Amino acid sequence: MKLLLDTHTIVWTMNGGPRLSRAARAAIASPTNQAFVSAASIWEASIKFHLGRFPDAALLVDNPRKVLESLELEGLQISIEHSRLAGSLVNMHKDPFDRMLAAQALLEGMMLVSADLVFDEVSVQRLW
Repeated sequence: MKLLLDTHTIVWTMNGGPRLSRAARAAIASPTNQAFVSAASIWEASIKFHLGRFPDAALLVDNPRKVLESLELEGLQISIEHSRLAGSLVNMHKDPFDRMLAAQALLEGMMLVSADLVFDEVSVQRLW
């Protein structure tokens, strides 16, 4: 299964995972799954970290490639198709990062690993 990790999921995984649900932790650790991190999540973590709202993201912001490599996660770039869908999602709140993750999960056929219920509004397959 292909997983797309929400921003908080990446940071919680990076910091040892005590805040992850059992299902999320098991799915991320499973060798049969591929776990991805969106470029949008790195962008979001960086903004929030520099505003002082996400201190736990320091390592991710400082060296995202190293974090992804150490956790065996793959990067997912933002495409024109992702951008188009993110902008046109109806019934979804205005957070551009959540909109992008929803669009990427939908277009790439990925399960979104997130504690955030907002994704259920747009029929994204969500695991928590």
